[in-house]
Amino acid sequence: MAPSYQVIHAGLYYGPDSLKTKLCLQGKEMIYELCEKYDIPHMKCGKWIVAQDEAQMGELDKVHSFAKSMDIPIRFVPLEEGKEREPDVRAKAGILESSSTGILDSHSYMQFLQGAFEDAGGDCAFRSPVTRIEALANGSRGWKIWTSSNSKPTPASPTPQDSDTAITADTLINAAGLFACNINNMILPPERHRTPFFAKGNYYSYARAHPKPKTLIYPAPTPGHGGLGTHLTLDIAGRVRFGPDVQWVDSPADVAPSRDPAKFQAALEEIMTYLPGVDKDA
Repeated sequence: MAPSYQVIHAGLYYGPDSLKTKLCLQGKEMIYELCEKYDIPHMKCGKWIVAQDEAQMGELDKVHSFAKSMDIPIRFVPLEEGKEREPDVRAKAGILESSSTGILDSHSYMQFLQGAFEDAGGDCAFRSPVTRIEALANGSRGWKIWTSSNSKPTPASPTPQDSDTAITADTLINAAGLFACNINNMILPPERHRTPFFAKGNYYSYARAHPKPKTLIYPAPTPGHGGLGTHLTLDIAGRVRFGPDVQWVDSPADVAPSRDPAKFQAALEEIMTYLPGVDKDA
């Protein structure tokens, strides 16, 4: 399986009382420790958040203040130093550097987790969507879980189908990702059901050797924006890609890349605000 490099986030954006912040800070250190111990490909390359005007600089100030309050490593890079280190990056107003941000090979990481789980006596049953969950004695005696041999996830069935298989478990952990709301709604009463809303991100590869920054580059946060902007990420070899943007979709199965020229043009315009020398044809 080809490597797929994803970002190890520093925990800069989610608020002081957010569980996401708490788990991001704890998980970041655990991931680095795990990658070092088991030689999982990773790199603590850091990231820059760049501002082009005073309004964006105000957003950087907010991120800086929050990070300092949470003891997250953070500093403003003098513009002269920034120009010397990354001459191709435009940052007219300011540069905020997060030194604890990094990247890891997510496929190698997931393969390690699967192997560690199985070595500890766990069993994996892939392509077995859950179709129904029943609490035994209101959960005090565990859970009965029906799964289907149909590899495509389906809505919960009111009754198990003849082809479904049931297992029981003392403890059930809902870590179903994009389908977590479906699992939640199988277990809880209707008044506690949740409605999922799905967004996907499109990435853009870059085929030229120049420009090629050595750190991740993010535009300053935009209030009300659905994501963190179309940013520049790297792999271990230094290859560049851009993204993700944000595209709201109706289904978690809608993962095909967008071919919308307008979305590409919008992404390109954002990229060129901080990397003006990018080859638009590449």
